[in-house]
Amino acid sequence: MSAAGAKDSAGAGSAFAIRTVAVIGAGVAGRSFALACAAAGFDVVLEDVMPANLRQAQEEYANLGILNARAQGFHGCLDIAPTIEAAVRTADVAVDFVPDELESKLEIFCLVDRMAPPRTILLTPSDAMSITDLASCTYRGDRCFAVRGGLENAASGAPLRLLHPAGVSQAALSAMADFLRALGGDPRAEVDPVPPMLVKNLR
Repeated sequence: MSAAGAKDSAGAGSAFAIRTVAVIGAGVAGRSFALACAAAGFDVVLEDVMPANLRQAQEEYANLGILNARAQGFHGCLDIAPTIEAAVRTADVAVDFVPDELESKLEIFCLVDRMAPPRTILLTPSDAMSITDLASCTYRGDRCFAVRGGLENAASGAPLRLLHPAGVSQAALSAMADFLRALGGDPRAEVDPVPPMLVKNLR
């Protein structure tokens, strides 16, 4: 399947068709994931609270000739945003690359939940957090997902554990699985096995 075809198939025909990806966190993993998304045909907006990380991203992407434009070999567009609000304004999916700890994940989930359009799906790479807990702190608990084992492995074709709360939207789940496949991953959906830590009262 071509990159453009992969993009078109990511949730095609569902209410959660994925075309635009917001990546929150421009460290090494976030920059790499944003690049993979653009190469797969998605339009990507990258944001980071640290200006140095954004400058590094701008330099890397400018050297590749892909910043703010569709370059040869890239069917998607890659842009930089100065704030989370700007990054998620038109996002179909928002992916965070913040530290895998409760306070950081909870803060990002709550911020994106408040600023993103109602259709936006939330995705986090996490080997420790309960996605059920994080989802319970949002108004879109049926559209929250976690990937175990690292999203940086998506392009390798390795199996990815795609975790979700018990009450997940099946349309969102289908769109998320298609999105990960478009990146080259092999998602295996399962209900979150991590016991909730009852963080909803921290909201």
